[in-house]
Amino acid sequence: MSGNPGPWDRQDPSPSPKRGRERFALWLLIAAALGGLVLALARAFPDANLTGEDWAYVGYAAVFLLAVAAGLTRLRRDALRRHLRDVAIWTLIVAVLALGAAYRHELADVPRRLQLAFGGGDPVTMGERELAIGQDVSGAYVVVGVANGQRVRFIVDTGATETVLSPDDARRVGAPMATLRYTDAAQTANGVGYSAAYVADRLEVGSIRFDDFEMAVNQAPMSHSLLGMTFLNRLESFEFRGGKLILRGRGSGS
Repeated sequence: MSGNPGPWDRQDPSPSPKRGRERFALWLLIAAALGGLVLALARAFPDANLTGEDWAYVGYAAVFLLAVAAGLTRLRRDALRRHLRDVAIWTLIVAVLALGAAYRHELADVPRRLQLAFGGGDPVTMGERELAIGQDVSGAYVVVGVANGQRVRFIVDTGATETVLSPDDARRVGAPMATLRYTDAAQTANGVGYSAAYVADRLEVGSIRFDDFEMAVNQAPMSHSLLGMTFLNRLESFEFRGGKLILRGRGSGS
């Protein structure tokens, strides 16, 4: 009888420390997948009342994953590495899909948040005749409106009774600068300021539009025009919420 061992006589080499670490990593991946799936489901359905049948399904899934993991740990090293890679990829896919389902409402709002952050003052449409205005780095609410077809950058000022155009903005929208009468006096931080009455053919902020809108043109230079209470009081409502100013219009031309 030959002294060479046959294929049935070969003994598996003793597990190396490296293979032990690979198996441990596999178990960690399985545990992470289970934990992530449970957390995602709990986040997606916080009010769900699980029945005994529901928990049975969870138990079946856990047993199945454990059986798969046990089978993978018996593979040879090269095959184990390939399967570890596949398990990692599928774990990542499952986690991304589960988190996407759990946070679907937050993710749907991401484009609006980005537009508020980087829109440069353009109002963001939240619904029919509902707009959101974000804060700039100084904490002010700056919005780009359209007066007589010209874009005007306004600071929303609830302390301003009137909506005030700076002289530069007034020229751009076509105000008759040569004939304006600066007879309206108001106390400002720099002393008494004077302004002139002016009626714009149209003032628009997003989908909110007012025709024949009464404004004031400031006599002294201003860094920004002001969107004051003469505009805000004509809205259905406005509120400051979560770092945003929400404007709700009554309707076109109202």
